[in-house]
Amino acid sequence: MKPRVSLQDSTLRNGNFSLRIDPVRSEDVGLYEAWVEYNTEAHSCHVELGVVTVTLSPPNPVIENDLLLMSCNSSHRASLVETCWFHNEHLGPTSRTFCSVSGALSILHPAMSDAGSWRCQLRYSDKEIISATYNLQILGFDGPAKPVVYAAAGSAAD
Repeated sequence: MKPRVSLQDSTLRNGNFSLRIDPVRSEDVGLYEAWVEYNTEAHSCHVELGVVTVTLSPPNPVIENDLLLMSCNSSHRASLVETCWFHNEHLGPTSRTFCSVSGALSILHPAMSDAGSWRCQLRYSDKEIISATYNLQILGFDGPAKPVVYAAAGSAAD
């Protein structure tokens, strides 16, 4: 897993023997075990790593007005009950929410307003709720509604 894995050497003396994986991949799913020996004491812990994958079709960046399909999957073993997508959750009136059983979200004609933070939330039959955030990029024209721009002679125009 090198070079994606590191130990935080500076915190080992304080009893923190955390493992950092960056970036996490789907194949990193599983049970991790840590053993630490200090003087005559031995300590261990077990951590299960689950992974959530957000995929886009076509891949990011998305072209404005092209069909977009976003899907969200997790390594969790229980049955999926519902998937909800939240767009710009805490940004006021542009916030939107979509929920479905299938887990996928189709946007027929993505616009520049669809860009930004999307969070998928997976709810499972065992009451587990898992979420992941994805930053969607849209390539398109984000200018005035009318394609005519007036500028004073001698000034700059954008």
